[in-house]
Amino acid sequence: MRVLHPVVAAFAVVGLLVVSAIPASARLLIEIDKSTQRMTVSQDGVQLYHWPVSTGLRAYDTPAGSYTPFRMEKEHYSKEWDDAPMPHSIFFTTKEHAIHGTEHIRNIGRPASHGCVRLQPQNRSEEHTSELQSHHDLVCRLLLEKK
Repeated sequence: MRVLHPVVAAFAVVGLLVVSAIPASARLLIEIDKSTQRMTVSQDGVQLYHWPVSTGLRAYDTPAGSYTPFRMEKEHYSKEWDDAPMPHSIFFTTKEHAIHGTEHIRNIGRPASHGCVRLQPQNRSEEHTSELQSHHDLVCRLLLEKK
């Protein structure tokens, strides 16, 4: 049995909401706890996923706060960090902070990035990215906490 890639799974969750015509009032909440380096995805208060992540190093701290993701890209390369790959990106700040897959899996579970939230890649699918981009009514909130 293959384990579903966390970023693709997040896309799949939202994609399923789109495909199954769940009302626009459905709320998807992505919570990232920087102290435990964990991300939880919930829909209408029901936990769907809980994964380890890597947030920013001390010098490049991932910004805490509540955000609404505003852009998603299947393939993105960082303009600031030597064209570093950022597959399946969900952008939440205009300074290019995003949740995205990474090949640097040995650092998952501890701060390691330049401010983004990194997830392990295993499976990837472009259909989920396009479904998310075409759905404007979904309420998705990103909450970054430092406890």
